[in-house]
Amino acid sequence: MATVQTKPNIVVLGGSYVGMRFVDTIAPEVFQTHHTVLLEKNSHFHHLFAFPRFAAIPLPSNRALIPYTNAFHAAPPGSTSVVHGTASQILPGKVVLQTGETIPYEYLVMATGTGQMPLSSRSKVDSVAIGKALQTRVGEAQRVVVVGGGAYGVQLAFDAKEYYPDKIVTLIHSRDQLLNRFHPELHNIMMMKLEEAGVQVILGQRVKLPEGGHFPLAGPSYNVELADGRLVPADVAISCIGAIPLSAPIQSLSPALIDASGFVRVKKTLQVEDGSHPNVFAIGDVAATGANKNARSGAVQAQVVANNIKKMIQGENASEEYTPSPPAIHMSTGLWSWILFCNPNSPNEKPFVEFQDKSGLKGTPEEEGAMLMGCLRHWASRAPGVTDYDL
Repeated sequence: MATVQTKPNIVVLGGSYVGMRFVDTIAPEVFQTHHTVLLEKNSHFHHLFAFPRFAAIPLPSNRALIPYTNAFHAAPPGSTSVVHGTASQILPGKVVLQTGETIPYEYLVMATGTGQMPLSSRSKVDSVAIGKALQTRVGEAQRVVVVGGGAYGVQLAFDAKEYYPDKIVTLIHSRDQLLNRFHPELHNIMMMKLEEAGVQVILGQRVKLPEGGHFPLAGPSYNVELADGRLVPADVAISCIGAIPLSAPIQSLSPALIDASGFVRVKKTLQVEDGSHPNVFAIGDVAATGANKNARSGAVQAQVVANNIKKMIQGENASEEYTPSPPAIHMSTGLWSWILFCNPNSPNEKPFVEFQDKSGLKGTPEEEGAMLMGCLRHWASRAPGVTDYDL
């Protein structure tokens, strides 16, 4: 990549929550000696927490896509760069893009995460168009089928049913437990709340996905076929499954770094397990840290790696270690209700559960921000002063 820099690069692959947090953390600390480069395949930052709601009900989906233009305005001037592109290979000392261009690095941090959310695009224009088409289809549908009982699918089902109470909303999950990474009590709570909301739930059944993995957004109604042969009628079906680790570029550096599930093997210092590459780290959803896959865990990992890189710049060994916390989640269970859930520290303890009612925000200046799932807060922090949400 033809960037004129006199300082060595710290290259960050992936500009979602964790990669952005790492740049925020490292750039102000090392700007005198190093330049921080963010390599991101998407044209805009995707505020993924809002995506389920924007798929379910008619909201301006352009609010969930925030430009990177001035994303690191809090960092020292000239200390960061954003390069839009896709890494095809990671080699010692350089990243090779699909275009054939290269970006040199002294330190590299993989924060590529997992596969794209359903029906999203790398382009903001295309993503907004897809979002509007999906919202229109859901609005016209009488029978809405959601495939996948992780947080994305569960939140989408809740929002669709609450906004359109007369529609038949069906949630299908391949396992017998919703949100199966968590203590079974979260499943019990969700099943109770889904029943109260009127959402139909089918568990323990895989769905036969159409070619390409997505159901049509146009044309006649169709059936969603289950593994046992049952057919679930749908006017629209939304696939919320298939989060695949985006770890392929590191295979060219060391194939053994990718585990059987596709995640990047890391040490407790979050350096990759191959000791011949101590300057390469992996954090967030793409890394096999043993932690829950969420932004909160990734933020802690970003701080650990920032501290270790600072040590290495000073001639010391990376010595700070990451210890995963019990899995926790903060998710909506409808337009104005939320749950905060944390797994227990030991099998003999009970999980932490807190129910939150945000309906008191209706009619207040905070109503729009709450309904948009925090999008406006991200615009204020990443694109201050920008009010043209189509940028």
